[in-house]
Amino acid sequence: MESELEQLPQKAREKHAENKKFFAKLKKRPPKDLDYTMQELHLAEFERTDCLSCANCCKTTGPLFTNADIERIAKHFKMKPSEFIDRYLKVDEDNDYVLQQVPCTFLGTDNYCSIYEVRPKACREFPHTDRKKFQQISSLTLKNVAICPAAFNIVEEMKKRIFK
Repeated sequence: MESELEQLPQKAREKHAENKKFFAKLKKRPPKDLDYTMQELHLAEFERTDCLSCANCCKTTGPLFTNADIERIAKHFKMKPSEFIDRYLKVDEDNDYVLQQVPCTFLGTDNYCSIYEVRPKACREFPHTDRKKFQQISSLTLKNVAICPAAFNIVEEMKKRIFK
């Protein structure tokens, strides 16, 4: 897994122009069964992929924290939302709450998340490859293929199946 993760950013850069072109076409003419296809590809990939052997998303990027996330996680820690914000979060350039640092504070050395049951929505949904109207998040997906081997594999499989 380590060598695969080391090679992933380079592989994503090599495929970037091709992927960008593919997503532009997908956005213009999404197939009627796109949501179904994405669900199928997502499920198949995550039967083969063990996130605990990777956790690259948690090691290299931080999620956005919604107000609902902040309230839920603060309650879990029995603290006020403002205390949680002060201790763990900062406001980024887009005015969103994000972690003060990466790797994620809540990631253990065993790649387990210490707040898994109450984790942010962005973490629950990552890498967003089973989302409805998938064509609307192409810019996010272009970023995620450089972080997540599963997202990379799903996009490669999509290109084989769609617009053959």
